[in-house]
Amino acid sequence: MMADEAAALIGVPPPEAPGARAFRGRSHYSVVSRYVAREFLFGFFVCFLFFFAVFFVNQILLMAEDILSRKAPIKDVALLLVYAMPSVIAMSFPFASLVGALMAAGRLASDSEMLAVMAAGIPPRRAFAPFLALGLAFSLVSFAMNDYFLPRGSIEFTKLSRKLVASTPALELRPWSSRRYKDVTVVTGDMVGSKIKNLIIFDRSEEGSERVISAGEASLAVDEARLDVVHELSDVWQQTVKKGETDRFEWARASNMQYRISMREEGSDSSTLGPRDMPSVDLAKIIAEKASALAVRVMKRDEDIAFARASLSAAYDAEAGGVSPWPNSAERLGPALATLRSYGTAQPADRTLQVYRLEYDKKFSIPFGALFFVVLAFPLGLLAKKSGRTMGFGLGILIAVIYWALLLGGQTFGTRLSWSPFWSTWAPNLVVLAAGLALWAARLRTK
Repeated sequence: MMADEAAALIGVPPPEAPGARAFRGRSHYSVVSRYVAREFLFGFFVCFLFFFAVFFVNQILLMAEDILSRKAPIKDVALLLVYAMPSVIAMSFPFASLVGALMAAGRLASDSEMLAVMAAGIPPRRAFAPFLALGLAFSLVSFAMNDYFLPRGSIEFTKLSRKLVASTPALELRPWSSRRYKDVTVVTGDMVGSKIKNLIIFDRSEEGSERVISAGEASLAVDEARLDVVHELSDVWQQTVKKGETDRFEWARASNMQYRISMREEGSDSSTLGPRDMPSVDLAKIIAEKASALAVRVMKRDEDIAFARASLSAAYDAEAGGVSPWPNSAERLGPALATLRSYGTAQPADRTLQVYRLEYDKKFSIPFGALFFVVLAFPLGLLAKKSGRTMGFGLGILIAVIYWALLLGGQTFGTRLSWSPFWSTWAPNLVVLAAGLALWAARLRTK
């Protein structure tokens, strides 16, 4: 497409037209801004659907073993997916912003439309303004999803998944099978209707006692309030062997018995939210509490070391006042010296505090990556000569993979090597920003 045709397409008169000077007016800038914004929004929407599908499928695969394999009701599975949506959307926005901006800028460059805009007197920075505004908007939406909707979705996800763990059909008694729940093993015989014949339970108490329970008949119930699997047993015989008393056992009989198995800790969900699922305000409060507790520990250690040094100095002075050579000096100075050495050189540390700080910084670095991405994507996309959208999509995927690798590497180093949480999580964004500014600088030098 020639520059004149591209200019006509976006409503801009050709450079030699008499109205070229009038194009510099505010209304003409708004025409170009709307056109560029629509192009970016189209690319963003397409890429958002792509990344949403990728992260959504990943979420389904994560749920498959723990939830879907339990043959849970479709309605409950759908609810779980809805509760997991905020995290999927929050992750999709930054990467869709990157690839969408590259596709939009690449298309404008390969079709000579950006050339027409520049020929009409509009500098690239003015055409970049819609990219910057939309990048900021996408960052704010991603942050809201990650900081407000994600914690609420995680709470409901945890409640429902724990309920499914206790009540889905995969947990019901099956004939001629065995199943293990933590330290409990259940062995079943034949099944008649909803009843199991000849059921045997092997368990171990916290004190180490081993118990065998046999029942002529058993059925299953669920206590949803306590999230317990309840076995209703009849014609029960029980044998118990206490720890360390293998030469004797206790036994008892009963017509009916209720045997409960708590499912509260079954699966990967816990009763409390992790740092990833907390709002940033709550997470900041916990970090402040942990940092304060660590500071108290450091202060206490410094005081103990000062006291140990004073004790050693006092013992040394007492020895120095004796007759030379000091009698039994090693024996007298040994305890104070050993106490001082016991503190070592390492400062007290709280590993969980480092993890919480990493998650706190990630709540900001990943969403606002969308803003940094457009700074890089716009000048990089303008380098396209042909197949702008295709080139932008492929290049965007490559940059997204590199960015994700840098993010995972920073988090690993931050966790294992105690690197600064800020630099561990914000380094990928700073790399993207530096690359974008370098491209802008190179573009300005070529003019």
